[in-house]
Amino acid sequence: MTTEKRDWSAWTHELSTGIRNLRGGAPEVMKAFSGLAQAALQPSALDAKTKELIALAIGVAVRCDDCIGFHVKAAVDHGASREEVIETLGMAIYMGAGPSAMYASHALDAYTQFAQAKSA
Repeated sequence: MTTEKRDWSAWTHELSTGIRNLRGGAPEVMKAFSGLAQAALQPSALDAKTKELIALAIGVAVRCDDCIGFHVKAAVDHGASREEVIETLGMAIYMGAGPSAMYASHALDAYTQFAQAKSA
């Protein structure tokens, strides 16, 4: 077991490279996925920050570190506070039980790193 903390900024940057490679190999699928994401994230009854917090909760509940990284960064970029992230993580833990509690700790670590980077 490692005690080394993940560098969430580097992690998401590395994942973005992999996604770009996938886009080159499966352009129609990735174009459709991108369109779905853009449509789902379009502010309407819910604002963009709320939608990113929902996506974060789902990422935690389904245990997707990659999703956590991208949606925490987007939530920070949309102005999510630490308190909003923690409340979101509480809902994810409620819906996903024990394993979600473990992944919620990953999300809180990612929030701390992205928030510090944004304020620097």
